[in-house]
Amino acid sequence: QLQLAESGGGLVQAGGSLRLSCFGSGRTFSNYDMGWFRQAPGKEREYVASIARSGEWTYYGASVKGRFTISRDNAENTMYLLMDILTPEDTPVYYCAALNAKTEWAFWGQGTQVTVSS
Repeated sequence: QLQLAESGGGLVQAGGSLRLSCFGSGRTFSNYDMGWFRQAPGKEREYVASIARSGEWTYYGASVKGRFTISRDNAENTMYLLMDILTPEDTPVYYCAALNAKTEWAFWGQGTQVTVSS
C-alpha cells in the first residue's frame, strides 16, 4: 500500500508563496501518477493539479493555473506544490493523492492546512 504524507502547510499573507511536499512510502513512488486536491469546510473537494509518474505532463485546475506549479523528485519519493500569489481563497486543507491502475485516486495523505491571511 502506498502511504502519503503532506507537509509544508502554514500561515502566509496574501500575495505570498508556500511550497507543499508529499512524501510517499511503502511502494515504488515513481510508478504512480500523482495529484493535489484541496477542500474547505462545507465545500466539495477541488482538483488542484496532477503530474505524470515521470513528470512528462502536468495539468492544473482553472483556479490555480498560472500561480501554482506541481513537480516531483522520484529519487526523493516526493511531490511538490509551489503556490505563488496566494489569496484567501487558497486557504483549504490540501491533500496529495495517487492514481491506481484503474485510474482511481486510491491513495491519500492526511492533509495539510494552508491559511492565507488578507
